[in-house]
Amino acid sequence: MSGNVAMTCRYYGISLPTYYKWLRRYEADGVDGLRDRSKRPRTSPNATRADVVDKIIHLRRNYHFGPEKIAMYLQRYHDVTISRSTVWRILCHLGMGRLPTSQRYQRHDRRWKRYEKQRPGHQVQIDVKFVEPLPKVSKTGVSLKPVGRRGKFY
Repeated sequence: MSGNVAMTCRYYGISLPTYYKWLRRYEADGVDGLRDRSKRPRTSPNATRADVVDKIIHLRRNYHFGPEKIAMYLQRYHDVTISRSTVWRILCHLGMGRLPTSQRYQRHDRRWKRYEKQRPGHQVQIDVKFVEPLPKVSKTGVSLKPVGRRGKFY
């Protein structure tokens, strides 16, 4: 246009720093330098170390620990402080967020089967050594409580 960079930038609606950034990229890489680039940082200084991630994977695969137990285990035995949410994020990123059905926690009512047999008392032994007698009920409907050592009712 006029050879004036500031006026040209104003005309096209771009800032001067953007123009000079594109100019540097064009001089360095040619037309390929003007293509969109990833905004992802090249390095991540706060990323979890690879050896810690390997320990998390090992504990999940071999011991089926959850995020909280993995974080506790790493703190206690390896002196590595990591939050349970970070452990969970790592497990989800690796596709290990949920355990297989056979290794998941089961609710208490589904863990135990109710004891039911055809005959009542089939192979059942009950220890009644420490069972206390039921309180006696008077004719008025008031329960009488034992008093004293010998358990007399009054």
